[in-house]
Amino acid sequence: MLSGEVTLENGTHTVYSVTVSELNDNNGVTALDIQGMSITSMKEKVILTFFNKGTEVEQFTVTHTTEHCSCGKLSWIIRFQDRTFMVRFANEKSVQECKDVLSELQKIEKRSKFRERTEESSATQYFQFYGYLSQQQNMLQDYVRTSTFQRAILDNHGDFVGKVVLDVGAGSGILSFFAVQAGAKHVYAVEGSNMADHCRDLIRNNKYQDKITVIHGMIEEVELPEEVDTIVSEPMGYMLYNERMLETYIYARKWLKKGGKMFPSTGTLYLAPFSDESLFQEVCNKANFWYQTFFYGVDLSNLRQEAYDEYFKQPIVDTFDPRHLVAKPIKHTTNFMTDTEDSLRDIHIDFTFYPHAAAQVHGIAFWFDVAFEGSQKTVFLSTSPSEPLTHWYQVRCLMGTPLFARPGQPIIGSVTLTSNKRQSYDVKLKMHLAGSSETITNVLDLKNPYFRYTGSVPVPPGNQTTSPSDNYWENVTTSATQLTQPQAYNGGAAYTQTYTKGYPASPNPYTAIYEEGYN
Repeated sequence: MLSGEVTLENGTHTVYSVTVSELNDNNGVTALDIQGMSITSMKEKVILTFFNKGTEVEQFTVTHTTEHCSCGKLSWIIRFQDRTFMVRFANEKSVQECKDVLSELQKIEKRSKFRERTEESSATQYFQFYGYLSQQQNMLQDYVRTSTFQRAILDNHGDFVGKVVLDVGAGSGILSFFAVQAGAKHVYAVEGSNMADHCRDLIRNNKYQDKITVIHGMIEEVELPEEVDTIVSEPMGYMLYNERMLETYIYARKWLKKGGKMFPSTGTLYLAPFSDESLFQEVCNKANFWYQTFFYGVDLSNLRQEAYDEYFKQPIVDTFDPRHLVAKPIKHTTNFMTDTEDSLRDIHIDFTFYPHAAAQVHGIAFWFDVAFEGSQKTVFLSTSPSEPLTHWYQVRCLMGTPLFARPGQPIIGSVTLTSNKRQSYDVKLKMHLAGSSETITNVLDLKNPYFRYTGSVPVPPGNQTTSPSDNYWENVTTSATQLTQPQAYNGGAAYTQTYTKGYPASPNPYTAIYEEGYN
């Protein structure tokens, strides 16, 4: 065995004097003609090279999944797939240095893709939020969401019967239960929050322990015992991309067998210009609070512009009448089966809209559909303002300055979604009218929306082409109403006769009964 330890001049490797033996499954040991080993530390891996007299003999890549352990004070056993080596060092210092390198490697590897793209404070808040039963209830009680997922899974039972299924971000486990209802052989329910404990309780209570296995952790950091045939998940956030869980969903494809299915399969973001003077004035008036020059004796007015800018950086989460839209929407589709995680880090959408009427354009409205493209049927879940309301609502991004567009005058611009480490996006809007050199822009923080939904959807003004008053009373007077008119008969007892008569005092028909005695 060579003595000592040598460090190469370029400093990229550390070279150790070693002897190496290969171990086989029959407890045999074969000494190899190797006198040195170099370790090259890289960003997410270590390159281990065996050499003899300066000539490379073999090279291996060490990752966090590589099995290794100490053997006595001077030896180290490491396994690469189907080959196992025992390395004996010249001294304990060299052994410890190798251990330190591998420990640092494990720290790097544990910093998964999720952790690399996410601030620790954001992740903590995120998993705490989804760990509450009240939040799970909010999603479960979204009838459109839950029913559509169940229908998409049950109507495509051929993608589940006898199949192994992965549920990404399982939450309460409702999609795992649907998969079992459709005939799944086994489901791995991966959940990063403490909701995993409640999920286990539900599985135990429903006696599905042999069908559903809960894995508490992030899909980027856990190991599954096998590949899966189908992946289910509900990874959509506001404006489809908020929370950046779609990247996690796409990452999960590493466990999907070739030809496997993903439910949902695609997500489509729709965008269209809108006109809503009431909303615009509402946000302006919020900023006008800072116009006050004598608020409890304090002049606030120098902060008015900062407040104005801040309020207009908030996307509006609510629902609206589709008649607020002034042009046909365009769309941008993400294919969860083929697109990469990197494609979701920066999303750029160019647009040209053609208004169908003259209007003040106050901003861009967004909503999304997802498609479940099963082997037997395609099912859509829509958050369109023309469809029943979901807990995703719709999102509207205001511009600080409206544009006045004439019918057919092109509105040209772009939307750029730039991902950030707060599990969200910065939304940059840019638009101008054809024939105009003036471009208006705004950058909004999707992480900090204004939740405006009040339970009602006001009709945009100016859409009535006939008199609303005349329409109302015409409907009222033509409604049939049951009334009862008293009449006497020769027996002397009171009786009633029912007949139909228009009754203008109420829009709802009702029956009045009158009785009069015979004199």
